[in-house]
Amino acid sequence: MNDPGKHEDDRVLTVLLIPAGSGEDSRTLRVPYRRLRTLAWAAGAVAVAGAVMLGSWWYFASRSLRLSRVETQLQAYRGDRERMDTLARQLEQLESRYEQIRGMFGSEEVELASSLWLPPAGGGGSTAVADDATLPTSWPLTERGFVTQGLLVGGQAHPGVDIAVPTDSYIRASGAGVVAEVGEDATYGNYVVLDHGQGFLTRYGHASQTLVEVGRPVRQNEVIALSGSTGRSTAPHLHFEIIRDGQPLDPLEMVQQP
Repeated sequence: MNDPGKHEDDRVLTVLLIPAGSGEDSRTLRVPYRRLRTLAWAAGAVAVAGAVMLGSWWYFASRSLRLSRVETQLQAYRGDRERMDTLARQLEQLESRYEQIRGMFGSEEVELASSLWLPPAGGGGSTAVADDATLPTSWPLTERGFVTQGLLVGGQAHPGVDIAVPTDSYIRASGAGVVAEVGEDATYGNYVVLDHGQGFLTRYGHASQTLVEVGRPVRQNEVIALSGSTGRSTAPHLHFEIIRDGQPLDPLEMVQQP
């Protein structure tokens, strides 16, 4: 119990403990107010310190998580950059090989160019008579070019060959025949289809410009278009197909690559 006659700092809190029904003597606990205040301050200090520690832990944990995310993104960017560097080196190697091949066989390109028929003035209005239809056996360009994609069948089908050449290179008929189609679509871009008889067709895609019209006869090696990168294409090239009875054939098995 408290004694009102004492100074506030000298007061004592008295607590009487009486056991219930045990027959034991009661006990008295006396705690000075000064000690209670000390304990209260200590408890408050501990609570504040705990709150500060918890806040600090939360702050550093969130910073650590953010740092981990940044490091993960940085590693992903580094991986992307390494892949881009690898692709760039591969592209440089392909370009170097292409230039070497063109340099090694530059004299044969003149021979190829000499064995073609240039389209007459007026394109489809020509009255020239083509040779009898022949199988497609000639290289479809006046340049050697560089085969970047061959025939593929199955899930990732590619029904012909892709030949890299500069824009506006001459595309020539692989065999004599009749122009069956001239058009443009999202995949082939500007294209020409020739009918060579006996179930054989040839397709020439991604042209920058076509130079013939449907129904016009063409001679073997006659220029029918100029190469380009129209349609689904990432660089100038010729997409060349040989089709027999609706089924794609490997052009490199019928046409001799110069």
